[in-house]
Amino acid sequence: MTDTSTVVEYLRWTAAELHRTQQLLREAESGAEEPVAIVGMACRFPGDVSTPEQLWELLADGREALGDLPSDRDWDLRWLSGAGLRARGGFLDGAADFDAEFFDMSPEDALATEPQQRLLLEVAWEAVESAGIDPRTLRGSSTGVYAGVSYHDYASRLRSLPPELMGHLGNGNAASVASGRVAYALGLVGAAVSVDTACSSSLTAMHLACQSLRRGECELALAGGAAVMYTPHTLLLSAHQGQLAPDGRCKPFAAASDGMVWGEGAGLVLLERLSAARRNGRRILGVIRGSAVNQDGASTGMAAPNGPGRQQLFRQALDDAGLGPGAVDAVEGHGTGTAIGDAIEAQAVLTVYGQDRPDGEPVWLGSSKPNVGHCQAAAGVAGVVKMVLAMRHGVLPPTLGVDRPTPLVRWRSGAVRMAGEPVEWPRRDGPRRAGVSAFSISGTNAHLILEEPPEAPDADPGDDRSAGAVPWVLSARSPSALRAQAARLAGHVAADPGLTPLDVGWSLATGRSVFEHRAVVLGEDRGELLAGLEALSVGTAHPQVVVGEGSAGGPQGAGTRKAGLVFGEGTGPHPGTGAGLYARFPVFASAFDKVCAQFDAELARPVREALFTGGRELREQPVYAASAVFALHVALARLLGAAGIGTGPFVGHGVGEIAAAHLAGVFGLHDAGKLVAARAALHGPQGTPQDADVQARLRELLGTVTFDKPAVPLVCDPTGQPVGERAAAPEYWLEQLTRPAPPCPVLPVQAAEGPLLHLGPVPEAPAPGLLYTCARPDAGESEERALLNALARAHVQGVAVDWAALFEGAGRPRTVPLPTYAFQRQRYWLAESVPVDEEGS
Repeated sequence: MTDTSTVVEYLRWTAAELHRTQQLLREAESGAEEPVAIVGMACRFPGDVSTPEQLWELLADGREALGDLPSDRDWDLRWLSGAGLRARGGFLDGAADFDAEFFDMSPEDALATEPQQRLLLEVAWEAVESAGIDPRTLRGSSTGVYAGVSYHDYASRLRSLPPELMGHLGNGNAASVASGRVAYALGLVGAAVSVDTACSSSLTAMHLACQSLRRGECELALAGGAAVMYTPHTLLLSAHQGQLAPDGRCKPFAAASDGMVWGEGAGLVLLERLSAARRNGRRILGVIRGSAVNQDGASTGMAAPNGPGRQQLFRQALDDAGLGPGAVDAVEGHGTGTAIGDAIEAQAVLTVYGQDRPDGEPVWLGSSKPNVGHCQAAAGVAGVVKMVLAMRHGVLPPTLGVDRPTPLVRWRSGAVRMAGEPVEWPRRDGPRRAGVSAFSISGTNAHLILEEPPEAPDADPGDDRSAGAVPWVLSARSPSALRAQAARLAGHVAADPGLTPLDVGWSLATGRSVFEHRAVVLGEDRGELLAGLEALSVGTAHPQVVVGEGSAGGPQGAGTRKAGLVFGEGTGPHPGTGAGLYARFPVFASAFDKVCAQFDAELARPVREALFTGGRELREQPVYAASAVFALHVALARLLGAAGIGTGPFVGHGVGEIAAAHLAGVFGLHDAGKLVAARAALHGPQGTPQDADVQARLRELLGTVTFDKPAVPLVCDPTGQPVGERAAAPEYWLEQLTRPAPPCPVLPVQAAEGPLLHLGPVPEAPAPGLLYTCARPDAGESEERALLNALARAHVQGVAVDWAALFEGAGRPRTVPLPTYAFQRQRYWLAESVPVDEEGS
């Protein structure tokens, strides 16, 4: 390189590449340490707990959800009692119940699939919905699934298997399929990993998910676990080994600790890198600052807990979080109620978290196992849900059964206290933080450091009073589910006066999938909308509720039918026509302004004056009437196009055929203005469309127009047949412009695949079968309500409507928590013909 300029250019390129490499390195380093946000949660636990909020109520109230052995699993309870098993536990009611139809599973497939997989399917869907995400939008995304499961004996417990189920049992009972089935059902293409580290499975799964997110392997991750006991074998073994509490009550870290109580459950959290969650506007429920997984290694016994190993685990998690022990306020312990195990755990907490703390600020130690039992592969996620909600409420719920701390721990060696009663949890110098532990009989242990979410930026909900009519869009896979969905939503909204119609409508439009059975409730205030929901929930007709059956389809506004648009001639606009739409919808206003800017240059007075404020004399002038109707047509069509409607046939007559052709791409706006003015002159009081000289001048005008083929089917003649390429011929328009418009268009049955929406002023004699998007002047209905009502009727007939687009300009709606899908469950349980326990235990 002898040329100086070449050397300089090379050095510049090298410097730029070095800067880029340094930037990528910084991003990689920050990503490897970035906190992970919890943006969604869902769960099932004993005590009829089916939501995180219900779990919180159970814990905060200090209630116990333990009970007798389940009577619906074909267990020989009489024989078990005779064998000395009188165990209690936290058993799931209806563990065999499942909505197979929702997940497109046949009855045979559902029956052969073990309930842990079924529970994971339901809580996966709910976790995504709880994040305000339409689950179908995740199809094809690099979302990972990390699911902890330990029991695999649902089918193997049987002496004989039904032949008709043999083809289903393999996938239905394999641990590896538990995560894969969730990924398959939701169409996720990130890693799907089933985890079995026994009682630490769900927390280990969350640790692996956080690592995957930090490495950029997935953009979202579902993580957690499920546990259902298909046989009483674990109970029998634990009883024979003296591990169960004789009174059936768990007393963790207490002097009275005398054994564990088994439980069941399921839970998943939806995780996202914190920076991505903020960028995507998620509602952040909590933050995982750090995590660690380790092994007890060689200790006094394979199943014996290792105190130093757990201390090391805590320190590794703190290092991963970049925090010191003093930054953590509370620890949700493993705390199973065994005297030795709990003492070793508590001493490890004292050794790590209980040192060098400010006076009067101990670390609080607790456990949820006295409430719901030891939920095994779901135990860790239960602790995470508990602490996320404790941070939100600023209260540590009581740990039951701790009248006096265990004397096996040197409590004076550090600042650790038991939360035997509810404890107020104020913020100190920083956000609230907690550790969550889960230990395993195999020696694999996990620990997470949780932090309360960062302060959300102040949301401006806008002036909800000016929002006008708002659509609440609901759908389900069956009529009964639709009614149940309405009942759930009605109860939720009624219980929270802070929920605005706008926020609820927006959250439904953006965070829920669309299914076959559909309803749209329209209203301007909470009372009107709640009345519609209540009517829908009991199957009663209501004037503001539109109900129908469409077809399930893609993730955005599911539906397969295409709506056609009818651009009518009308009788001229009524005073104020379009003013309400102009004020409510920015897309309408922008399109209307664009037409006016083009037309006003050729007119003595503005087009909007004829439509909004002008007198009757101005509106009755043909050129102003035609221009106003054309502007209304175009603005409405652009608004509907923003809502995903506009690919069906365009039907035009009179001035409407010019609007239809323009919107179909036959000619531009400038040329459309020429034709509107020409047609108005031809058919005005002084017009002579059949005069030879007039037709000659019109032919000359058409020679200045640039024509193209229509991009959508265009119907502009009395036969109702698509015009096709004829629309690009000047001769066609010479004939159309000189022919009087019929009073009503011929409906193009041949071209229409769905309902037809009429744009523009409502004629004096409305045609049956059309959905009118403009309000009739004598109907006492606002313009936005008329438009939304027409769209609702199209939607329930199977048309894809992007409802979210219709919220633009209505303030700044927020995504708010709403009830998740109302599954309609049936019982699916492989029956036992010969009790295995009687002979095999």
